[in-house]
Amino acid sequence: MPSRNKKAWKTFIVSLTAVMSMSVLAACGNDTNNKEPQKDDSKVVVKYKGGEITEKEFDLEQRVMQFMSPEYAQFLQMDQFKEYLAKQGVTYEYLYSKAGDEAKKEAEKQADDMVKQYKNAMGEEEFKKALDAQKLTEQDFKNYMLRVMTVMEDQKNKVTEEDIKKEFESNKLDYSVISVRHVLIGFTDLEGKERKKEDALKLAKEVKSKLDKGEDFAKVAKEYSEDTGSKDQGGLYENKEARTWVTQFKEQALTLPLNKISDPVETDYGYHIMKVESRKEVTYDKLSDTQKEGIHNELASAKVDTFMKNELNDLIEKMDLPKSETPDKPATEGEDKGAESTDNAPATDEGTKDGKQTEDNKKTEDTGK
Repeated sequence: MPSRNKKAWKTFIVSLTAVMSMSVLAACGNDTNNKEPQKDDSKVVVKYKGGEITEKEFDLEQRVMQFMSPEYAQFLQMDQFKEYLAKQGVTYEYLYSKAGDEAKKEAEKQADDMVKQYKNAMGEEEFKKALDAQKLTEQDFKNYMLRVMTVMEDQKNKVTEEDIKKEFESNKLDYSVISVRHVLIGFTDLEGKERKKEDALKLAKEVKSKLDKGEDFAKVAKEYSEDTGSKDQGGLYENKEARTWVTQFKEQALTLPLNKISDPVETDYGYHIMKVESRKEVTYDKLSDTQKEGIHNELASAKVDTFMKNELNDLIEKMDLPKSETPDKPATEGEDKGAESTDNAPATDEGTKDGKQTEDNKKTEDTGK
């Protein structure tokens, strides 16, 4: 469904907060066979107070990223994107060095679990092939995740129950649980062909007319909707949190009278005809442990973002990154449809970031497209 994804490389940057780190230091760069770590005599590309990042380390980080999400390759040709990665790498290196033993111990278990999830999702053979394609070892990947998870766990330890409750109360409506049906008439059809906005609106109005005359919503959705994430379910997204959807979609889901057919709602994905079947506000005491954990993680991630904005620049003493062979340019001419990539990441149940093609399974902020 419409997700909250943005366009261009900055969309990826935001989502990287939870998956970034410089993964190879001499102390943890060995493989599982306990080989002596190879001497890294490559050029220092970033120097900061307390450490440095070499060209070899930076290259390894980029290869791990491409293992996790192959589409990152196009963004790694952009110098601006590389600079951001380097800065975020410094952030994770520095915060890792300040993390407590408790966070490191917990992160070790989480990193092991993450490796298992990838193996289970991809299969042992495909997992190894994907690693080999990027000239990585399983230990490279684990080290990468270990550093990220250590930092996030350490930041989570600084978040209190009161912080979580305050965040919930500040955005209470976003946690409303809603069941909504919709028909998406996209700005790109299911064949990948672009559709003029006026043509999409015309078709959306035709769909609304059918629904206003009493035609069955599920039947119409199966016939007309171009959201493959809900089409086969008659356009239904059942019991989803409002915050998983992009702004325009979310606002309609929160305010549209129950069982009323909406006018066409425009998002980056196209026009939506919506019908809210149920909507329930929740109180803090009714949140599940999973929901509270989600807020907890978001607040921890926000602490990392704050560090980057307020403290990082004072730490960096030198940055001399290798230049891309091609000039910076937008990743694609077309729009980011908001569909989370079908990359190597294990699938999740919530799929809160789905775009037009994978409404309910995206990884990014989505639906309310």
